[in-house]
Amino acid sequence: MKPVRPSDRGPAVEDIQRRLLALGYDLGPTGVDGVFLGATTQAVSTFQNQHRLTEDGFVAEETWSALVDAGFTLGDRMLYLRVPHFHGADVRVLQQALSVLGFACGVSDGIFGTFLERAVREFQGNSGLPADGIAGPETARTIANLRHVWEGKDPQAHSAAHIAPARAAEVLTRVQLAVVGDDAAGARVAERLVNLAHASTERALMHVLASGEVVGSGVVTLRLCGSGSARIVRGRPVVSMGAPELLAPRLITALAAKMADGEIVVEVGETPAADEREDQRAAVLLLDAVCIAFD
Repeated sequence: MKPVRPSDRGPAVEDIQRRLLALGYDLGPTGVDGVFLGATTQAVSTFQNQHRLTEDGFVAEETWSALVDAGFTLGDRMLYLRVPHFHGADVRVLQQALSVLGFACGVSDGIFGTFLERAVREFQGNSGLPADGIAGPETARTIANLRHVWEGKDPQAHSAAHIAPARAAEVLTRVQLAVVGDDAAGARVAERLVNLAHASTERALMHVLASGEVVGSGVVTLRLCGSGSARIVRGRPVVSMGAPELLAPRLITALAAKMADGEIVVEVGETPAADEREDQRAAVLLLDAVCIAFD
């Protein structure tokens, strides 16, 4: 982005001023006026100092990103493990709340990593919510309802809880997996599955199969598609995600029966259009099953 500098004017300055004002910074009597001078310059410098940024008074990419992150409150958006990682004030609040509640997730650094995913899933399981590691509206509301328990408490005082990732991700560093989406639903989940694998470990050997790509020996191919469209795919073993608790055993059975070329078809279920929660949930369930099956 083009840096916004002192003496600049216009909508970009107004946007910066609104974000600073929402965060509680003093913009003086003129408030949001679209002019980058005086109190606005001081507010930017103070923000940079408080967030350990280069204190130059300019709003370049680093400062702008920090301003956007600082404006999120828990529940504004859906949070889950991915690359690039979600980061921001809402993630930090989630970390602090869960740590105080006894679900340790490491340092409260505002980054949604593998330890936080595990903590979210444990909290969800203890709260009667689907334990998928996706901090959506229900999880945010449940945490907000416990605000009287965790708000203002020191998360470090509760650091004795077990800190661990949500899955045996080391499996992904020794098993080569190619993933292909046969239709729209399959392609969406395939992309998320591979992203989640690399968010779980940077050394994951899973990749999306490119058009025309030939896989080598020892590579297992997961061919993902929506419900009902897998039965005609060349007689490959078919695994349905209809019963999540049976997914890992079904995958193990399919691995034992797979064809010589190592292809397994997985019916991921059908949604009428892209659904962030359902597509991510399918990716989480499938990756967990893959890690169990190959462990």
